[in-house]
Amino acid sequence: MSDTFAALAQLGTATVHEAAARSPVVDADLIQVVPGSRAAGPARTVRCGQNDNLMVHAAVAGAQPGEVLVLTMPEPAPIALIGELIATQAKTSGVAAILVDGAVRDVDELRELGLPVWARFVRVSGAEKEVRGEIGGTVQVGGATIRQGDLVVLDADGAVVVPAARTDETVTRAQERERSEVEAREQYLAGALSYDTYGLRAVVEQGLVEHGGDA
Repeated sequence: MSDTFAALAQLGTATVHEAAARSPVVDADLIQVVPGSRAAGPARTVRCGQNDNLMVHAAVAGAQPGEVLVLTMPEPAPIALIGELIATQAKTSGVAAILVDGAVRDVDELRELGLPVWARFVRVSGAEKEVRGEIGGTVQVGGATIRQGDLVVLDADGAVVVPAARTDETVTRAQERERSEVEAREQYLAGALSYDTYGLRAVVEQGLVEHGGDA
């Protein structure tokens, strides 16, 4: 499956979102900590206590190669759930990426490390390590429901989620969509217009006629 996830990461969030019948989008202003990074993989979901990262340490200890760690709290807050040392452990374990519904710190070091990380905030304030939360449950991030094992795709545009059962179908449709977009790009470079290829001219001009405007 690693090849599958790598392919989806390259195809990107927009293509996957459309291919999966406009799958759920994480509707949040995410910071792409490592510029240019892309990632895709099955979610390992983590619900921490508020302003607490005890369960992040537990999740990293059990992480499997290729997973995307999805770190949440009851309410998103500008408290750093990860920094360089946790991210180093995650990268050593083969984690594909980390999505933090909270804050991160040590940004310069995270960029040098190169593990793809997305977060709501960058803040110095650290978390407590006292509250037992949950690993593997259903979480919500930016209005998107994410279950353990669901596909998470991340790039500069943000993050999208595809239910685990639809991964194979989504790969096929995303690859078909990419081929179609390559063909369309070649046509547009040759001077064609989407206004015509999508039949939009007829829609606009028919509307003008119906409303008495100039055709």
